[in-house]
This record gives sequence, C-alpha cells and structure tokens, in this order.
Amino acid sequence: MKKLVRDWKFDCVSLGFPGPIINECPLREPHNLGGGWMGFNFRKALGCPVKIINDAAMQALGSYQGGRMLFLGLGTGLGAAMIVDNVLQPMELAHLIYKKRKTYEDYLGWGGLERSGKKKWRKHVATIVRNLKTALRADYVMLGAETARN
Repeated sequence: MKKLVRDWKFDCVSLGFPGPIINECPLREPHNLGGGWMGFNFRKALGCPVKIINDAAMQALGSYQGGRMLFLGLGTGLGAAMIVDNVLQPMELAHLIYKKRKTYEDYLGWGGLERSGKKKWRKHVATIVRNLKTALRADYVMLGAETARN
C-alpha cells in the first residue's frame, strides 16, 4: 500500500475494516478475508495516525441524510450500520439466521447471488430490506458495496 501512495501527502489514514471494531482495534480476524489484522500496528506501518472503524459504518457516514438510516453493504459478505439522529452504530447482522438455518449473509452476499441467480437474489434483498426497515424503524435504507449494482 505504501508503494501505491508514495507520491501522496497525508497526515493520517482512515481505515474501514470488514468486521467489529472495539477501541479502534479489530475484535477478531475478518470472516471473509485472510488473517493478520489483529494486533497489526497500522500506525507504525503507515507512519502516521490511523483511525479504524467498521467498513459498513464508514460507508454509512458517507450516505447519511438525517433521521433514521439503515445501511446494508452487499458484497463478499454483508455489512450493516445504522445512524439515528447523527449517532452511528455499526451492526453485526450478517451472521443472524434468516431462514433454512442460513444467515442473512448466506442470502445477500456473493455466494447467495451465485446460488440463487439474480432474479431470486433480488427478491431476497427486497424482503430482507423491508423486514429490517420495519423491525429497526428506519426512515430509509441505503444499499452499497459490490453487489448493490445487481
């Protein structure tokens, strides 16, 4: 990464991590990526202060328009965050059981898209978005990430 940004000038780095963050540190290795994240000294490696937050939370901040917003990041897995009246809360919804002993992530991530096909996957997305919006009393839902364009 340092090679890629060697010509850039920056004073700090914000890093969106695909998993839970506690006290600006990964709580555990990410479910869908390789290991080595926990205990890694990002500040030392990058030579500047680093702020780490959940990646879905970071994306939610960029799309928030006020009120009660639920953000769902559809990609390799499923990221989720909610912002209520300017208060951000990363959420770990991905591994909750949805149906047939499979999780929300099993249905909404890349694997679900590949297994179900685009038409059926879109129906699952619509149903889950509607259910979560109602359950969490969200004013609106923002979808983002890799599979959102499908």
